[in-house]
Amino acid sequence: MRYLIGRYHEIALKGRNQWRFVDQVKSNLRAVFADFKLGAMRGEGPRLIVELPAEMDEEVAAERAALIFGLQNFSLSRPVARDIEAIKREAVAIAHAHAGAGSFRVRATRADKRFALNSMEIDQAAGAAVREAVGLKVDLENPALVITVEILPDAAYLAAGKRPGAGGLPVGITGHGIALLSGGIDSPVAAHRMLRRGLRLDFVHFHSHPLVSAASREKATELAEHLTRYQARSTLMLVGFADVQREIVARAPRALRVVLYRRFMVRIAAALARRSGARVLVTGESLGQVASQTLENMTVIEEAAALPIFRPLVGMDKNEIVDQARKLGSFETSIQPDQDCCSLFVPPHPETHANLDEVRAAERALDGETMVAEAVRRAEIVRLRFP
Repeated sequence: MRYLIGRYHEIALKGRNQWRFVDQVKSNLRAVFADFKLGAMRGEGPRLIVELPAEMDEEVAAERAALIFGLQNFSLSRPVARDIEAIKREAVAIAHAHAGAGSFRVRATRADKRFALNSMEIDQAAGAAVREAVGLKVDLENPALVITVEILPDAAYLAAGKRPGAGGLPVGITGHGIALLSGGIDSPVAAHRMLRRGLRLDFVHFHSHPLVSAASREKATELAEHLTRYQARSTLMLVGFADVQREIVARAPRALRVVLYRRFMVRIAAALARRSGARVLVTGESLGQVASQTLENMTVIEEAAALPIFRPLVGMDKNEIVDQARKLGSFETSIQPDQDCCSLFVPPHPETHANLDEVRAAERALDGETMVAEAVRRAEIVRLRFP
């Protein structure tokens, strides 16, 4: 029998509300492992112990567990009797399975102090058994293999080390938002950072197909699918934006086009958010990165939104964002060539310091309410599931 033992960090600090966060982790685990029947789940101090089905491959278990926000780290452990001889036998079995490691150490945690041996004595006894039976070299500083032993009230649990978890807070615990997903590098990173803060997200992508190719739609779908792994279910809303752009090009000053595009995007996204019960918008904007992301323009754009806008990347530079995109696994998709809708009808010298009164005056020439309503009505809804 195997168990996933997940350990909290931030959740452990939540005091009397901790049970809500733990329940959300349990719910998210069941969703991400929906194609398997997980066994019983129980808490043990700052740990969540989950019985894994026998048919689940260990790598599948590890890959899925690494997606669960709220777990700082985890191990795939086997229980043995609370007896030093049983512990030594399981430690040797783990070492045999990793005989190519070259070096090892045993790290014991005695959560139940009633066990006769202390942590150091367990380390020494199990380590001596491994060294004698397998011949691995002991390395306390930088071992290739760490055999963990956790003494809990019901059993001793052993594993080949702890694996890093996703950290943060469990998705869904802090609310529901909509992320504007451009298909570029920044917006998936921004969405991931808010998922990590417990915000469940749906996604909206603006495209100008058929005036341009469908590449941005395809990229946005692939990126939304990638992000859905962290929350099991998502909705992607594909919004045709070409008609809005045509109206702006025909009736508004050329220099204000980009700012007006963005203002209509947040209006449409807010309307979609209200329809789905979301309470905040999330964007990948970074201060000063492009013409629409100057302080003045960002302020003017946000004024059009009926909801708060979260910008988790606002103080990051491009290199930092690229590094996070690589770690997230979205970078290779994001850099595939496409035709972003905001590159359509862009003036050679867009306004970088928009004046709100001038922008409002330009919008009076537009039937904004009808433009937003029509874009929302025509939005294509895609339901995404993982696994």
